[in-house]
Amino acid sequence: MTLAFGFSRFLNPRVNPSTNPILGLWLFSCSCSCSSSASSAPEPPELAGGPGTIREGRAEIFADKSNSVFYNKAQVNNRDLSIAVLRSFLLKRQEEHDIRLVKGRHAETPPEQHANDLDPVVTGSEDTAPREESKIKAPKVLEALAASGLRAIRYALEVDGIGEVVAVDNNEEAIEACKKNIYHNAIPASSKVVPNLADARVYMLTHPKEFDVVDLDPYGSPAAFLDSAVQCVADGGILMCSATDMAVLAGGNPEVCFSKYGSYPVRGKYCHEMALRILLACIESHAIRHKRYIVPVISVHMDFYIRVFVRIFTSASTVKTSPLKISHVYQCVGCNSFHLQNVGRINSKDKRNVALPNFCPTVPQECCECGHKFVMGGPIWSDPIHDKEWATSILSNVQAMSGAYPAYAKISAVLTSVSQELVNAPLFVSLHSLCATLKCTNPTMAMFHSALRNAGYQISGSHVDPLALKTDAPMSVIWDIMRCWVKLHPVKSRPGADPSNRILSQEPKLQASFSQATGGLVARKSPRFVPNPEKYWGPKAKAGRPLKTPHMDNCEFRFTANTLEAGDRTSISK
Repeated sequence: MTLAFGFSRFLNPRVNPSTNPILGLWLFSCSCSCSSSASSAPEPPELAGGPGTIREGRAEIFADKSNSVFYNKAQVNNRDLSIAVLRSFLLKRQEEHDIRLVKGRHAETPPEQHANDLDPVVTGSEDTAPREESKIKAPKVLEALAASGLRAIRYALEVDGIGEVVAVDNNEEAIEACKKNIYHNAIPASSKVVPNLADARVYMLTHPKEFDVVDLDPYGSPAAFLDSAVQCVADGGILMCSATDMAVLAGGNPEVCFSKYGSYPVRGKYCHEMALRILLACIESHAIRHKRYIVPVISVHMDFYIRVFVRIFTSASTVKTSPLKISHVYQCVGCNSFHLQNVGRINSKDKRNVALPNFCPTVPQECCECGHKFVMGGPIWSDPIHDKEWATSILSNVQAMSGAYPAYAKISAVLTSVSQELVNAPLFVSLHSLCATLKCTNPTMAMFHSALRNAGYQISGSHVDPLALKTDAPMSVIWDIMRCWVKLHPVKSRPGADPSNRILSQEPKLQASFSQATGGLVARKSPRFVPNPEKYWGPKAKAGRPLKTPHMDNCEFRFTANTLEAGDRTSISK
């Protein structure tokens, strides 16, 4: 009976549907004979780590030394952050549901009946209807590219209140590995995670607005999946999307970026934040075709990839304001000054608030600071990429459950930086880049922060770069501050048409004060940037490609960051 019980659980129709009717009848008879002794039925086996398994969080999967099924150890940061956001999303979803119930009851019930409905003595019995209405249906999750199924299993095991988790992959070996891992993790993984062999794009198109959560984490670009993904998310649901093709998004191949995302990247210190905004603008462009729009929750750059969490809603009227959230970027080729201009504008005389095409570029033919030309990039998402209140809430929950996250140090550092960023300051400037243009010594970060705050502007750091300065001050103010700094710390003039000569030849209109400003930098109790946990921390080879042999791990390699791309290790030289 024990053997039959084990096989019936392994061949559960939700995990591995069987088409053999005779085998199905045999399993049914075995299960019926065991029902009389249900109290003595064996418990699900406990997870026991072994040399051939990998444990992450509460999940454990079988290791695949042949790399036939993709698994990336470095993506533990991605999976931990996704679990943290998913837990917060479930709480937010319940709060919104409760608010709708309260508004609905007050709208339908006359005011004089509200007090009586709450009194069981007047009603004659306890009011059970509101209690039943307050129960919201468990969210349904789709992992569009499941591979080993680790992410789906962790969702089922670690997120309380989660509903069905559908793990889709079009690789038969991946689905077989996913089934083995689901069975190995026993209940509740076997009762919640449903593997499905299918093309993710076709599956999402045939299940419109069915899933409250859609997780999209492809190997490379997610561009091919975005149109079907935005249609698959339920109204008010959340789309979690990764992109690992950073060489394309950060400006290494601008023509490829335009073909995939419909946007030109600009090579600058802010290229990783621009990559986030390019991906958000691409998701928005797919959503508005179906009368839907996005609301970013958190957008982060970590390690070698970017990850965005956006909620998707349906509203034909709100879609019309989408041009106000998209901007083009003009960057000077000499001093790297940048300016943004929205694609659309609002006519103040029109009460309908319909977005109209914007006027001609606000920048002149030549840069006012150094006299060089501008290059145009974008369009990019220029609205906030974070919800600071939500980020702070997620950070609090993560700190309260620090032991539940294997990558706690990394995700807490990222969330701390995100919660401190300015939301109304697209892109950023780099203090070292400003000083390199002028060939001057660097002021301290505290001094530059104080100069901007004393001038009446806001400033913060960024989770993307430790030297980033996000501010609402225009570039003219930033260069005036640097001119005042150079007057205190003179530099030698440069020959020729060096940008620094033109910049320093102008008198500053703003007299900067570098004295310490109130409300400036505060001592941080936790680090915002943490080092990698081990050497060669980064992307692994694509599934199907052989991994490096063990003896190569002890070798030293000399290479530059520009020679490596995801899945390409042929350029490494010993």
